[in-house]
Amino acid sequence: MELALVIAVVVIALAFDYTNGFHDAANAIATSVSTRALTPRVALVMAAFFNFVGAFLGTEVADTVGKGIITLPSGRHGLVIVIAALVGAITWNLITWYFGLPSSSSHALIGGLVGAGLASTSVVLWSGIVDKVVIPMVLSPAIGFLGAFLLMTAILWIFRRRNPGRTTRGFRLAQSLSAAGMALGHGLQDAQKTMGVIFLALLTTGHVDKNEGIPTWVKISAATAISLGTYSGGWRIMRTLGRRIIHLDPARGFASEAVAATVLYVMAIGLHAPVSTTHTITSAVMGAGATKRLSAVRWGVAKGIVLAWVLTIPAAGLVAAAVYYVAHFILE
Repeated sequence: MELALVIAVVVIALAFDYTNGFHDAANAIATSVSTRALTPRVALVMAAFFNFVGAFLGTEVADTVGKGIITLPSGRHGLVIVIAALVGAITWNLITWYFGLPSSSSHALIGGLVGAGLASTSVVLWSGIVDKVVIPMVLSPAIGFLGAFLLMTAILWIFRRRNPGRTTRGFRLAQSLSAAGMALGHGLQDAQKTMGVIFLALLTTGHVDKNEGIPTWVKISAATAISLGTYSGGWRIMRTLGRRIIHLDPARGFASEAVAATVLYVMAIGLHAPVSTTHTITSAVMGAGATKRLSAVRWGVAKGIVLAWVLTIPAAGLVAAAVYYVAHFILE
């Protein structure tokens, strides 16, 4: 039974990784598609490729998810908790995807772990959650908004006397690079979260030691799952990010992607924090768009997105807690 549960955790974790891919595909490419810098199909192929590559750039975020959120009991009981957390995260991903809301897959996963942990009376590492989740959760959108606003302001000043047509063509080319950078950052952040959950399950059953690194097969499978999910697309959320918040031009698309990608790299490599790619790019889009005029941003749409952000962790946690009670009754 224990081996069957380990296999179930791996399969469900990879299913979460896949939903993460199609849920968050818009993060990397929505702005490039909406400004016609890239065609949708080319953008998806590029995003899938760089998601795969980004998954191998480090394991800092995976270590945080695997060791810094919750301390699990060993054996079957720990595996049931992980399964409940994953189902809670997948459920919230599907709900927000259906309604086209760019919520955070990362925070859904963390909310699922916390909810299942509390329901099972496991040890939740609140200090780690505050340091690695809550503080970066607040900082990354704020930095994304302000950074994109400042970068776009600088671009407007530097290129104020240049030929508009030539400048637009140049930024369309630059967006190919910024979109690739964003996709790389998405792989670096989000594929590692799945690696961390699988590592947590293997640690619970004694298949790996706490001081060992992430097994190679875990890295390859997580990278593959998120890439396939990305390639399958995320058109509902892409429309929200690329068009409904604000109509972007190539320069603003470049500014938002460049700033968001930078935030993802710094948070992952420097602070080992599992931040939301969705929160970061959405805030950056708002910041770059606000340089037109504040009224150019559709704040009503933005309000709905922020509401989804606030609800993500508790909603995924509640679903995970409910799933835990059912799974505990059936499997234990």
